[in-house]
Amino acid sequence: MGDFGNFIIEHIQQFLGFTAFANMTVGHIIMILVGLFFIYLAIAKEFEPMLLIPIGFGILVGNIAFTPGLKIGIYESGSVLNYLYFGVLQGVYPPLIFLGIGAMTDFSALISNPKLILIGAAAQFGIFGAYCIALALGFSPTEAGAIGIIGGADGPTAIFLSSKLAPDLMGAIAISAYSYMALVPVIQPPVMKLLTTSKERLIRMKPPRVVSKNEKIIFALSGMLLTTFVVPTGLPLLGMLFFGNLLKESGVTKRLADTAKGPMIDIVTILIGLTVGASTQATTFLTLKSVGIFALGAASFIIATFFGVMFVKIFNLFLKEGNKINPLIGNAGVSAVPDSARVSQVVGLQYDKTNHLLMHAMGPNVAGVIGSAVAAGILLSFLA
Repeated sequence: MGDFGNFIIEHIQQFLGFTAFANMTVGHIIMILVGLFFIYLAIAKEFEPMLLIPIGFGILVGNIAFTPGLKIGIYESGSVLNYLYFGVLQGVYPPLIFLGIGAMTDFSALISNPKLILIGAAAQFGIFGAYCIALALGFSPTEAGAIGIIGGADGPTAIFLSSKLAPDLMGAIAISAYSYMALVPVIQPPVMKLLTTSKERLIRMKPPRVVSKNEKIIFALSGMLLTTFVVPTGLPLLGMLFFGNLLKESGVTKRLADTAKGPMIDIVTILIGLTVGASTQATTFLTLKSVGIFALGAASFIIATFFGVMFVKIFNLFLKEGNKINPLIGNAGVSAVPDSARVSQVVGLQYDKTNHLLMHAMGPNVAGVIGSAVAAGILLSFLA
């Protein structure tokens, strides 16, 4: 009976040694709290629930402590999570996201007022500003380039570039990019209000003209050729973006466009959110570099908003009365579609309840999508 009792106790101890309670560290607890906070923001505050719920739950999955060697962790070769993470590591998921974005994006506002593309370009200074700051803080050029892309407020682009330049920092970069995308309504309004005068906030813009179907088709084709000829390294993202848009605007591939912007992008969003969240295992994620990346991400986002708004203010000096641009749409140059455009609308309505800026803000907003992909291609071309 004594041997049998020892046998039972030994196996109970062995079982307990495999539980998460036995392997848990303070870091795991911190990350689980972060995951729960993301889920709270998504459900209670409705901050980007399509992103924050998969990422938040992924953080919980990634921080259930386990005994190494069981092939269940995202970094363990042969595990299911590791196979799903392959799409992130090899940059498979971001182009598929861009295909869906292209299929759901209407470029009419940009086509009807082409000068709005300059706002999207100006906002990309946030990327290069953060790149310079990261270099000054001691990050390597490739790490700085991957960190800087957070300023584009484009999660898929951030994942694509970091997978090529700094795969070891991908978790921190992706979490930062998606976090700041979700926090657009919190971060941008104070910057917008600080930089604009009461008179500027009341500027009314001419209604955008009606854009024909042929114009939209020509834009998709010419946009793809022009951007990829200039920056071939952006082809995986830009090619898929304009391909998705052509599926939408051609009018003869509705089923393909509906699939790209519906079931496909939803499936990829689930996979990318869950696996990026799971990649934040406390043992590999909680480092001083991760904290620095999060701080630099905030700086790049603020810089991007600053340059977008300031560019409009300066540009207005050269425009005639009646053709001026409301600088409150300058924030929309970052690539958080359509959230930053909604912020322009919300802030504008606070000062004039009849001045609707959403359609105008969509111009620089979709230009920002193109701009962030071009910026990623530029960084990749001279850093890879």
